[in-house]
Amino acid sequence: MKRPKIVVVGSSNTDMVVKAARIPAPGETVLGGAFVMAAGGKGANQAVAAARLGAEVTLVARLGADPLGDEAIAGYQKDSLLTDLIVRDPDRPTGVALILVDAHGENSITVALGANEALSPDDVERAADRIRAADAVVMQLEVPLAAVERAAAIARAAGVPVILDPAPAPDGGLPEALLRNVTFLKPNESEAERLTGISVSDLASAERAARALQELGPRTVIITLGSQGAIVVDEAAVHHVPAYRVAAVDTTAAGDAFTGAFATAVGAGAALVEAVRRAAAAGALAATRMGAQPSLPTQAEWEAFIANHSAGRA
Repeated sequence: MKRPKIVVVGSSNTDMVVKAARIPAPGETVLGGAFVMAAGGKGANQAVAAARLGAEVTLVARLGADPLGDEAIAGYQKDSLLTDLIVRDPDRPTGVALILVDAHGENSITVALGANEALSPDDVERAADRIRAADAVVMQLEVPLAAVERAAAIARAAGVPVILDPAPAPDGGLPEALLRNVTFLKPNESEAERLTGISVSDLASAERAARALQELGPRTVIITLGSQGAIVVDEAAVHHVPAYRVAAVDTTAAGDAFTGAFATAVGAGAALVEAVRRAAAAGALAATRMGAQPSLPTQAEWEAFIANHSAGRA
């Protein structure tokens, strides 16, 4: 397959992660945690994921003009991301995420968006030529909706596939004008439920939610379901892709690994279901390691995992 060109428009944060036996209840202190600080943010995670899996990736984002921003840029360049369209904001700090992870790998996250809040349609417009030349454009919702809408409009007008990870899912749903420009909508079960009002608990309810979302405009809806895998609804059929069974250590960036891998596979020309299978493998691998970007696999690890594992089996 060819080396795809991917543009990611989204957030960049520094993650501060504490792993403990359990996530504290309100007002409770839990001692004995292990601390890790690492690069994160859904946009940056997805960009790094795609780059490590072999794509040529441009990240369109905002960072503070501060030491955390300097560290982020250095890390992205180490992973061969194109960083020339990242804006350094003199008035806002680099975003920070505070992440608690329990013994089962489940997490609770609070984000201070900082410079991410200022990513603008003008920032996206400066990336328009790169977007038009891309094989896929990837977005999330940790940056202002106006920037996401502009990126989707530029890509759709140029015939470039648009991948939207609707996280965090907003109250009141998403504008139909945006959804009509989305090629692949990729919520998890809780995001699908929030966007549709349909309780997602199994494959049947996931299919109902996916069809409800598809009616709003996206050509294909992919709902990730954790240990149940993913359900894929396109214009022709419904597909269930089983999960890879692994011992989860930290699920923080598993969804971002999935999205980055999906964009890489689609951009390289993979068929839809094969792209989802490959994405599920990357997500499973990421869940076996601590941290966001430190957990993201390389292309060699990804290919070896796929060769040695079958979805639905350990």
